[in-house]
Amino acid sequence: MTCIDCTPGSKRPTPHPGPRCVTHHRAIKRLRSEAAHEKRVQSVYGLGPGEYAELLAFQEGKCFICRRASGKTRRLSVDHDHKTGKVRGLLCRPCNTILGRFHDDAETYYRGYVYLNHPPYDSLLERKRAADEQE
Repeated sequence: MTCIDCTPGSKRPTPHPGPRCVTHHRAIKRLRSEAAHEKRVQSVYGLGPGEYAELLAFQEGKCFICRRASGKTRRLSVDHDHKTGKVRGLLCRPCNTILGRFHDDAETYYRGYVYLNHPPYDSLLERKRAADEQE
C-alpha cells in the first residue's frame, strides 16, 4: 500500500490503519491529541478556544515559575485556584505539585525564599562566632 498523503507512487510502508505512512499517521495522531487537549482545557478550566496557546506564548513557552520546562515532552499544566476556579497560568508538573503542597500559601513561599538566601546554619555559625568573640 502507498500513502495517499505522500508523493504519488511512494512505496512507504503503512503499518497503521488506513492508507497512510508512519509520518502521516503520527501527524494525525498529534492533531487528535491537540484537539482533545484543547477540548479538555475548555471544559475543565473554562479557557476559550486557543487561549491555552495564547497563554503559553505569553509565558514565552515556559513554566512561569522555574522558566526551564517548555512542555515539549509533557504539556504544561493549567494552574488554577481551587477555591475560585480562576486560571492563574501554566506550570510544569513539579512546580504545580509544589504549589499544591504549599496549599497556595504565599507565606510558605516567602519562607522558602528566605531559607535559600539566608540559611539557618549560616545564622547559627554567625551567632557562635559572636559568642566566641565576647568570651
